[in-house]
Formats: sequence, structure tokens, C-alpha cells
Amino acid sequence: MNTEGLEMLKHRRSVRKFQTKQIETEILNQILEAGTYAPTANGKQQPVIVAVQNADTVMKIDTINAKFRKGQEHPYYGAPTIILVLSNPETIAPVEDGCLVAGNIMNAAYAVGVGSCWIHFCREMFETEDGKNLLKQWGLPKPLPRKKDYIIHVK
Repeated sequence: MNTEGLEMLKHRRSVRKFQTKQIETEILNQILEAGTYAPTANGKQQPVIVAVQNADTVMKIDTINAKFRKGQEHPYYGAPTIILVLSNPETIAPVEDGCLVAGNIMNAAYAVGVGSCWIHFCREMFETEDGKNLLKQWGLPKPLPRKKDYIIHVK
């Protein structure tokens, strides 16, 4: 029996001190891909994963999130990469789906030697005007396709 995965789960911890260098693209993609394999309600796979490495955007997200924390100026602890998991609130289990995706991402990060930390208030951040503007810049949420046969005339 291979217990390596179980041992990994027992030893993973949150990290709150990060190096300034960016995660290599190949490693970041492996971490993100692991998130896409998380189980989701009804297999819908609806969460969207946003990896932010642009320094100005990281700072903007850090500033927005700090507004929801008492006295914590930099809630992302200076991490050069922020990974956000966004779920559609109209789905059956948006919080649960997002948590499972985030958990897979954090465990995958640990598996490849990258630190991570759960940071809360994502929903609240994107309910602000600044947060909504970021979502628009990223093309989220994607507009629903126009329904066909939306108008029916019965004469």
C-alpha cells in the first residue's frame, strides 16, 4: 500500500511567509490543473480558477481584501501569486465546490514544494465595486448565451 499521499496530507501546513520570486509556469499549471480534478456537486465543475501574477493586480486584490480584516494590512502576506476560486452562487453547492477546488490546489502546491494559505473574504471582495471591476476586466461572469425561441407567439 502506498501511503505517501496520506503522509503528505498529515504534514501540509499553511504558509504565511513567501519568497518574492514567481512560481514557475509549469509548476503553477500543475497546481491549477489539480484544482480542476476536485469533485463538484453533480459533476458540474463550475468553479473558475483565477491565477494572478501581475504585481499591480495582486496589490489591488490585497488592498480590497484588507478592508474586511481588522488591522491586517496585507492579508496575502506578500505572496507574488494569488489563486482565486470563484463559484457561481446560483449553483447547487457553490461554497462546497469552491472549497474542494481550493483544497486540491493547496494540497497540490504542497506536493510540488510551494507554500499556500487559505485567505477568506473572496465573496465579499467581489461584491465591492472594485471587485466587480476586476471581474469585468477578466471577462467574468461569462455572459449567458441568448436563448433561442425565447419569444413564442400563440395567435
